[in-house]
Amino acid sequence: MPRPALRSRSLRKILKKIPGGAYVVHYTNRKPSAPKCANCKRPLKGVAKREQSRLKRVASSFRKPSRPYGGNLCSACMRNKIKKTKLKG
Repeated sequence: MPRPALRSRSLRKILKKIPGGAYVVHYTNRKPSAPKCANCKRPLKGVAKREQSRLKRVASSFRKPSRPYGGNLCSACMRNKIKKTKLKG
């Protein structure tokens, strides 16, 4: 039986084979999903796929692109939004 902190269903269970031939269960944190575009819900390119705690430690240029709406919209949706605002103004 694992210790109480590892009895959570939010943790990922991985079967590992030990030298004796038996299998044991190792518990690890789940990997985060890729950040998605707020408009079309496609995965964003150029954005790190990490947990918030690890994302704080990397350089800001690695966290998100330096273009307008970087880290929020994909490049195609960003272009469409800029075109629409230029037509209105």
